Amino acid sequence: MSSTASVSTEDILNDPFRAQFEVFLDEHRRALNACLDGLSEEQARRSLVPSRTTLLGLVKHATFVEKVWFDEAVTRRSRAEIGIPATPDESFILEDTDTVASIQRAHREACAASRRATASLGLDDLLHGNRRGPIPLRWVYLHMLRELAQHCGHADILREQILSPAKG
Repeated sequence: MSSTASVSTEDILNDPFRAQFEVFLDEHRRALNACLDGLSEEQARRSLVPSRTTLLGLVKHATFVEKVWFDEAVTRRSRAEIGIPATPDESFILEDTDTVASIQRAHREACAASRRATASLGLDDLLHGNRRGPIPLRWVYLHMLRELAQHCGHADILREQILSPAKG
């Protein structure tokens, strides 16, 4: 699937696996990006857990992950060449210039670049730019689904905490 058009997972029940993977990926990408919708800059940066995890940081991290799996793994360019942090933990660090709008835009752009990078690849094509060695695109799609699903769950909980009135 080459666009970000919203297609229901029910609509692709009998489609080829590639189309199914891409619809599920895009659904999770949109959901994670949307966790920032309607939040103030302070709310998006609010820290509610001991780690660096914030809603803004989650989407920034998701941008990093897109670039690791669909740029570094596909093109074999280094993280320094791509302009991303060396480690996943560093990808959660927010700069003063990071805003809801800039992080959402960067994430959407990274997702579009990911789609372009894999458009000509098959699920069994090997990607050679990962530290694990050659891995098939199918594995990358599965890994990304797991990663995005986990982070969507984190985002749901954090957003609920931010938007719910204090209990007690």
